Amino acid sequence: MIPGVGKAIKDVDISDDSFKGIEAMIGSMTPEERKNPEIIDQRRRLRIAKGSGKDIAEVNAFMKQFDQMKEMMKMMNKMGGMNMKMPGMR
Repeated sequence: MIPGVGKAIKDVDISDDSFKGIEAMIGSMTPEERKNPEIIDQRRRLRIAKGSGKDIAEVNAFMKQFDQMKEMMKMMNKMGGMNMKMPGMR
């Protein structure tokens, strides 16, 4: 969990089934694709979609979410990352 986020999503009910599709997509990637997602082109996305039983649009959405999260982590790191003071933390 990211510090401070736990309180924000405390009341959100997320079922374990919601992650099965994501796990299937990640499981359909090669070890190299997992290490270096930038190499995943349209041909690889199609293979991942077929391997995971998902639509190509779902794979594209997952990859977009991954990129957005990566950018958010970069921004947090520039702001001081885990060293910044957050309310309620020591």
